[in-house]
Amino acid sequence: MSALFPRFRVILIVLLILLGLLASVWLAGRYAEQHAWQERSVEARGQLQLYAQSIHTLVERFRSVPEVLALDSDIKSLLHAPNDRLLREKLNQRLEQLNAAAGSTVLYLLDSRGETLVASNWRDWSSFVGNNYAFRPYFQDAVRQSSGRYFAVGVTTGVPGYFLSHVVRDADGSVLGVLVAKLELEELQREWAGQSGVLLVADSYSVVILSSRPAWRFLALQALSEQARGELVEVRKYAEQALQPLASELRRRIGEDSEWRRVDGPDGRRDYLWQRLALPEEDWTLHLLVEPQALVDSVRSYRLAAAGVWMTLAFLLLFLAQRRKNQRLQAGIRERLEREVALRTAELREAQDGLVHAAKMAALGQMSAAMAHEINQPLTAMQMQLGSLRLLLDSGRQADVHEGLRRIDGLLQRMAGLTGHLKTFARKSPAGLSERLRLGDVLEQALQLLAPRLRSEQVELDCAIDSDALVLGDAIRLEQVLLNLLNNALDAMAGVERRVLSVSIQRQGEQCLLSVADSGGGIAAEDLPRVFEPFFTTKPVGQGLGLGLAVSYGIVRELGGSLEASNGERGAVFTLRLPAAS
Repeated sequence: MSALFPRFRVILIVLLILLGLLASVWLAGRYAEQHAWQERSVEARGQLQLYAQSIHTLVERFRSVPEVLALDSDIKSLLHAPNDRLLREKLNQRLEQLNAAAGSTVLYLLDSRGETLVASNWRDWSSFVGNNYAFRPYFQDAVRQSSGRYFAVGVTTGVPGYFLSHVVRDADGSVLGVLVAKLELEELQREWAGQSGVLLVADSYSVVILSSRPAWRFLALQALSEQARGELVEVRKYAEQALQPLASELRRRIGEDSEWRRVDGPDGRRDYLWQRLALPEEDWTLHLLVEPQALVDSVRSYRLAAAGVWMTLAFLLLFLAQRRKNQRLQAGIRERLEREVALRTAELREAQDGLVHAAKMAALGQMSAAMAHEINQPLTAMQMQLGSLRLLLDSGRQADVHEGLRRIDGLLQRMAGLTGHLKTFARKSPAGLSERLRLGDVLEQALQLLAPRLRSEQVELDCAIDSDALVLGDAIRLEQVLLNLLNNALDAMAGVERRVLSVSIQRQGEQCLLSVADSGGGIAAEDLPRVFEPFFTTKPVGQGLGLGLAVSYGIVRELGGSLEASNGERGAVFTLRLPAAS
């Protein structure tokens, strides 16, 4: 009986250690899984924000093109006299030139019945001229609500595209026609092809219209009802595409817009972290599917670490128990046991050191993978700055070297800021956001962009800036206005011997004034009333569309200000007035 008790005790201790080991491994795996899912979800949200910004930037670049063209007098004249052959030829050629300059795919004009009168592709076999597109929603939306946006497969070319439309109205407000700009987004898809994961852009019908992998395009993320299919066939939105449903099974919900799903897709049956982000302006939804390989590695690392810690603790407890027992044994046995304990302690330390080293390597791997992409751009800028510093050192320009080092220090500060935000994503400022701005800071940003040109063209810069001039507005849009005014001033001084660019900012009561003056000789008196008209330009053919000042004028009006042009002593003067911020 006495021999059985020690054996039972050993078996009980082993069972307790095994149960503790299993429990610690399971708990560590659960924690690691939840932590990894949450962390990957935040990273995926940041990726989706970047993708959404690229789509928004592309669309916003062309959004105003149909609206501005709708103001053209020749367009309205043709809609009043559609049979004027000479005017049609003139507008065909003009739209062809404007389309090439703007970078869109096709620009075309529809009359009030949806008939195409002129188009930029009038020379091609796939010319839109003569085709009727009244059935397209972008035409109907423009007639009803002045503008429209619509993605569809082209009925003439068979090439998918995004259509931006705007109504053309007569002086009495009646509808004369609709101007349309078609954008092909194939180049954007090709840019996504090299990115990790599967990026999908789905429309309001949950049909994939863009994808980083072509095989996923035109799949339905959910089954289409008969009514929905009927609507799609009526407007010929996807031409002859079959719109096969994408089978998927929900495994676990991670957050409001993220799930763990098993998808039976073109790449086979796989598990994905499925993240969503809505694009309300386009009525689209961005989906990012990422395979959880990093999750498996993280769970394995946590389980190994938990097992090591538990075994270390268990062995430590056994050691302490054994030591207490050994203290009651004879002196000779104590010496032997002490040698064994020392050996066991060394083994435990070695195991602990190995676990610490493995944890360090895992952390370094995760950090380096996250930092590599974000720090790439500052590193590239630093490389360029260092190349410049070598040249400045060779020429003995110590002051410029110190300035270059200061810029490099700024880039290092920026890299430090980037590493602090690896788990967050950039906030998207909604359109029309109004913030408190210092006009001098916005001007400084614009002048930094133009600094190389100012130096190469040997332009004298004369600035008088009131640091108390504060306004409410959008910094990016204000910078766009200033860049337009400054570039126009530099263009006007191209043939002048002495080039002087004068910029002043001052506050006058409840207004802030910013003026840009050049020494380029000024604007002809008969041209001054027309400088803000769309497509009016005094530059040579091929050097401008005449849209810069028109767009700037519209931006300033939206911000509650005004933009004026006049002639000064040596050249043109443009004055920007904005309400002062309290």
